[in-house]
Amino acid sequence: MHPHHALPLPASPLICAPDRVRYLHLVAAARASAVRPASRQQVADIVRVTVDDEVDTGTFAAIVADVATDVLP
Repeated sequence: MHPHHALPLPASPLICAPDRVRYLHLVAAARASAVRPASRQQVADIVRVTVDDEVDTGTFAAIVADVATDVLP
């Protein structure tokens, strides 16, 4: 068997470049718009899958709030 070589992680994986946050926000918004979620929880699930631990909790909540405002009735 070949040994598993893990790539080194950055010092702080929760610090995400502003351009990357904007990109993730746009992708999450596009996905949510296409799916047309019926609840804030569904929006949060879409955002969670999109950002995949790349942002901190506050940024995650802000993206969810913004996307939910745009896609929920």
